[in-house]
Amino acid sequence: MNAIDTIELRNIDPDDISDVLVKIEKSFGLNLETDSFKNARTFGDICDIISSMIELEHTDDCTTQQAFYKIRESIANIQLLDKKTITPNSDLEGLFPRKGRRHKILQIRKESGLSLKILEPKGWISVTLFFGLLASIVALFFNWRYGLLGLGAIIFGFQLAGRFGKEFSVKTVGEAATMAARENYIKSRRNPKTVNRQEIVKKIEEVFIHDFDLDPSVLTREALLF
Repeated sequence: MNAIDTIELRNIDPDDISDVLVKIEKSFGLNLETDSFKNARTFGDICDIISSMIELEHTDDCTTQQAFYKIRESIANIQLLDKKTITPNSDLEGLFPRKGRRHKILQIRKESGLSLKILEPKGWISVTLFFGLLASIVALFFNWRYGLLGLGAIIFGFQLAGRFGKEFSVKTVGEAATMAARENYIKSRRNPKTVNRQEIVKKIEEVFIHDFDLDPSVLTREALLF
């Protein structure tokens, strides 16, 4: 990504930022008021507000590592494997053949307690639906009835594709653990009544970088929200 293509935090739609903040709140097990961030002006302000709201006991341990152990244990139990053979580099495609894959992943989610959203539709399906969405939006300006009909069909298509997709969005068990620690932080902890305070800002950064495709260099404490 060159300088021209670099996305700045202040150029992101405030509604999208609000959605990500809700996601972060859920990850840390928080239930903040709707106006909790009304005075936030920078990324540093967001980190400070979230950090101040977390009142759990501090323990100096790695949440991603604990997420890996939970996922590994679930995979070993469900796939009847020796957990010692499962490493962070273990390939998910090799562990879960396509036949019955969705059912197995649902079992992993249930046993581990982690909302692992690691399955998605094939790439060509997503691209087709995306262009269909654009076409429906354009159609609204010419014939709103056809446009709305198209939007309804596309929305249904996205829901259907998401429900039956079998492609992994991450490649390895380690990457799945990283996702879990980012999006299910408290549930990934061995003791959900504790937190590693040294990880809080890092995990918030990871969510923003992942969801908005931000270059880490632009996500400083001074980065403006608008």
